[in-house]
Amino acid sequence: MDHEILGSIVLLAIVTLISVVQNAFFASKVEHESKHCNGKGFQRPGSSAFDRVYTANQNCGHTYPTFLAVLWCAGLLCSQAPAAFAGLMYLFVRQKYFVGYLGERPQSTPGHLFGKRILLFLFLMSVAGILNYYLVFFFGSDFEMHIKTITSAISPLLLIP
Repeated sequence: MDHEILGSIVLLAIVTLISVVQNAFFASKVEHESKHCNGKGFQRPGSSAFDRVYTANQNCGHTYPTFLAVLWCAGLLCSQAPAAFAGLMYLFVRQKYFVGYLGERPQSTPGHLFGKRILLFLFLMSVAGILNYYLVFFFGSDFEMHIKTITSAISPLLLIP
């Protein structure tokens, strides 16, 4: 593979692989709680601990395709480094959400809200990259450097709760 192409996607690939490991961790928690509750199969009606782990895993799984889509679109169409940073922040927040959901549900709310904000940032990065493409295509105006500067400056603001 061309070194230049690989260099433009390596951070996104690293974040994607970390997210795969995180999904495996969540699945192992579900499996562990299932075995801990009864030791046979995965159906545990009435087990609130299993229900919380299972529901947290399902909730994280529902947003996972959206996360991957906006992560890769933002990284490829706009800027890799801020997208990868936002992706790492999202994984951290998703972990916080998962662990918070295992305790009491109000503990998971900050993680959920913060995760939505990060997904919005990645979505806006993707839209900016698409708009820049069409500005270049139709008008010959390239705002890529401006967009990269803005996204690089804004991405640390994601750390503010």
